[in-house]
Amino acid sequence: MSQAIIDVRGLKKSFGQHQVLTGIDFAVQPSQVVVVIGPSGSGKSTFLRCLNGLETAEGGTIVACGHPVVQNGQMMPEAKLDTLRTEVGMVFQSFNLFPHLTVLDNITLAPIALRGLSRRQADEQGMQLLAKVGLEHKARVYPGTLSGGQKQRVAIARALAMQPKVMLFDEPTSALDPELVGEVLQVMKNLAGEGMTMLIVTHEMGFAREVADVVVVMDHGNIVEAGPPSQIFGAPREARTRSFLQTMLAREVAHGA
Repeated sequence: MSQAIIDVRGLKKSFGQHQVLTGIDFAVQPSQVVVVIGPSGSGKSTFLRCLNGLETAEGGTIVACGHPVVQNGQMMPEAKLDTLRTEVGMVFQSFNLFPHLTVLDNITLAPIALRGLSRRQADEQGMQLLAKVGLEHKARVYPGTLSGGQKQRVAIARALAMQPKVMLFDEPTSALDPELVGEVLQVMKNLAGEGMTMLIVTHEMGFAREVADVVVVMDHGNIVEAGPPSQIFGAPREARTRSFLQTMLAREVAHGA
């Protein structure tokens, strides 16, 4: 087994009196696609946000891309988090694009400011990334003219512009109209095929079955079980997993999926 690119041990996090993460142990190997599923409020998004320092962990250890994000409950200095986030990119539910900048300028802003690329270098890279997500023809328009699916694909290209070693996706399709979900998932499938290491929180069970190397089931701040999709979806060991999957299947049937 190769050395983990993300290693989490005993991760704990609370909001006030509510303990959201109760001692997470998990490791991600290079080029793995890990999909995290579970009911709302189970701690999935908080777990993801702890990995690149967007949430302050209160216990445990996280090492991501060689960076000690948390050591025995102590967060790495704020000044070092920018370096971490160039290597651990993140795509959110909301697109967070700058409305006053063109699509291309949204993508090139951070590489110029943080990686020292020239405008020409950044523009060339930005156009390549827009081609990757099928939007090179939208380079000069403003985000307000795009559909939700197009905005999310631009957000993915923007995250990739920092040349991260790991990509985190926090329910990237949950804010989209159903007919736009597929175009975003296809970009993510392509990234998986290229060997990008990814952690994805999603409610898209079909996507999890198709793309994941490992499916992680969370509930009440714990990992209930983890394994390949064939095991999690075909022969789950835990009653909580079976109950959750039955609920999701009933929801898919109700929506005509």
